[in-house]
Amino acid sequence: MRIKKEILIILFIVPFLSFSQQKNDTIPIKKILNEVNINATRADKKTPIAFTDLDKTDLEKSNLGQDMPYIISMTPSIVHTSDAGAGIGYTGFRLRGSDATRINVTINGIPLNDSESQGVWWVNMPDFASSVEKIQIQRGVGTSTNGGSAFGGTINLETNKLRKRAYAITSHSIGSFNTMKNNIEFGTGVINNNFGVEGRISKIKSDGFIDRADANLESHFLSGTYYGENSSFKALLFRGEERTYQAWNGVPLQYLENDKLRTYNTYTYENEIDNYIQTHYQLHYTKEINQKTGFNIAFHYTHGEGYYEQEKLNENLTDYGLENMQINDTLITNTDLIRRKWLNNDFTGITYSINHTTNKLNLTLGGASNRYEGQHYGNIIWAQYAANGAYNHQYYWNKALKDDHNIFAKLNYQYLNKTVLFIDMQGRTVQYTFTGYDEGYFPEDQKTELLFFNPKFGVQYAINKQQTIYSSFGIANKEPNRNDYVDSEFGSYPKHETLYNYEAGYKINKKNVSLAANIYYMLYKNQLVPTGEINNVGSYIRANVAKSFRAGLEIEGAIQFSNQVKWQGNITLSKNKIHHFIEYIDNWDSWGQDSLEHNNTDIAFSPDIIWGSQISYSLINNLELNFISKYVGDQYIDNTSSQERILGEYLINHIRIIYYLKNPLFTETKISLQINNVLDSQYENNAWTYRFISENYDPRQDDIYVTKGKEGYNMSGYFPQAGRNYLFAITLGL
Repeated sequence: MRIKKEILIILFIVPFLSFSQQKNDTIPIKKILNEVNINATRADKKTPIAFTDLDKTDLEKSNLGQDMPYIISMTPSIVHTSDAGAGIGYTGFRLRGSDATRINVTINGIPLNDSESQGVWWVNMPDFASSVEKIQIQRGVGTSTNGGSAFGGTINLETNKLRKRAYAITSHSIGSFNTMKNNIEFGTGVINNNFGVEGRISKIKSDGFIDRADANLESHFLSGTYYGENSSFKALLFRGEERTYQAWNGVPLQYLENDKLRTYNTYTYENEIDNYIQTHYQLHYTKEINQKTGFNIAFHYTHGEGYYEQEKLNENLTDYGLENMQINDTLITNTDLIRRKWLNNDFTGITYSINHTTNKLNLTLGGASNRYEGQHYGNIIWAQYAANGAYNHQYYWNKALKDDHNIFAKLNYQYLNKTVLFIDMQGRTVQYTFTGYDEGYFPEDQKTELLFFNPKFGVQYAINKQQTIYSSFGIANKEPNRNDYVDSEFGSYPKHETLYNYEAGYKINKKNVSLAANIYYMLYKNQLVPTGEINNVGSYIRANVAKSFRAGLEIEGAIQFSNQVKWQGNITLSKNKIHHFIEYIDNWDSWGQDSLEHNNTDIAFSPDIIWGSQISYSLINNLELNFISKYVGDQYIDNTSSQERILGEYLINHIRIIYYLKNPLFTETKISLQINNVLDSQYENNAWTYRFISENYDPRQDDIYVTKGKEGYNMSGYFPQAGRNYLFAITLGL
């Protein structure tokens, strides 16, 4: 039964409560002497953009083992996803409909997005939320930051600050699908008033909701901080190791209504896994030049290495650089095999900024220079017919090199008493050298160079001490990703994308009520979208569409009804459209492609309405009850607005209970129980699709992923999420 939107909006307005225990055990530091190079990329209360901050208390409540996309899922305009269906393993999120490749993510000002694919894989950073002090989520173009341009938003993560006193904390979670999380956090406190070390070791395991979609994750975090009289130095090392069984194909459409088939996984080979290790090193130095001026510089290095292993049946020998075989009178041209596709990369760079502050002026000059080197290669570790290949036969290898440099200047100026002017100018250069066509074709080295100018302007006016209004305009330019270049015909690369972002908002903050409303218009020029078009060697490519836009209204607020009851929530209403594009549809009869023009269609994975609500109630002094709701409207899974290719709306509800114990043995004792999807709703939050035409052949008998509709055949996979499930956790601290 479909949910009426009128009822859903009323449910959104239902108030809910919140009780929190504040902890302030970190070292107070002069405003100008920050521990790490983060303020250069963050917004503050005088910045005229839309953003949401999450502090340590917010993160601790929801950090029971699920990945970062689930922890931030209740912030405005976010839709989170999970391949395994339980929030552990391969997870992701979209912000204002934009996927991870269009969301800039930094850790202490250091870029996290992969330089080539431009995505972020939180599976490589299990339990990282336990080492995060604050998260700022900027929506839209936001402020200048390091790394790629933000086409949907920016996520700034700040790692833990050094605590005054020594501590040890251990957290343990168990839950549905044999989920377990165990971690130990520790810190020396401040030694001799100027030095301290903190660390964490974590392990997370889960079988996943989908069959065989298990995850085995480990992570480590270590930081050391030294404070001088007018300077600070901080060194960090954090590492993630993941081994997950693949569930990338999703579930066939016709299986979704059958409870026994709803967890179907097409992969059955016992070692169909993804295995990856990523290690990050950061060095941050901050110097106070005088009372008004400070300087930050940071060096970083990240190494990632791993593979995913696949069983492939009836593969053509020549596609793997192997010769056909003659056995007696039989010519062998195909073989079953097991392959590993590897990625081995290094990311190195420097970020820097200088900040000058007076009564009316806040000026920041900064930038970064980063280099990425990535090797892509594939090996056959077993084959039924090895032909002329040896063990670990390498059937492709190529290398990419990307240099990314930017400089920026930001200015906040207090004009008169109530008006703040904001100017932000960034110049960025990208040089990318790569090998075209990964597998099965003759490679050729190629190179592209891009130069971008990304200006932002804004103004904020204080109506009074409690109310402000603001408006801003920004331009962002973004390079195509690796696949856009590699799969393009030589020399015929897609154009870079440009975003013109308009924002305007109102904020009010009173003792018991806060409200922020923001309207946005994001106009895209040459946005890259999948159209079904193929290149001259048969690979599917994204194509530029001349004009598309996202426009919407975001509202977030909170009401403290009493000491026991608090409600907080947010809602996004939006329109997301492509004015005109040509869809290319494979014709299996002619071995060619048919074309179809579309006008004013919805952008894929961009629901018109998203809302979240949390009601918190303090039953007694140390017992907190949260009722959490999340609604996501209909989403099309391609850009054609076809009802045959759609993810239906869904409303999910969770209950969380937190009990803080006082006892003589531990300084902190907390017990948490979270019941997810308490009403046991059936829903899917992600999917993929491929459309084709055939009059002479019906592939449904051979492929369970194929369905037939009025518009031809659809091959698609959906990612169903877990029904009612639970997580139980206990935290003990000394």
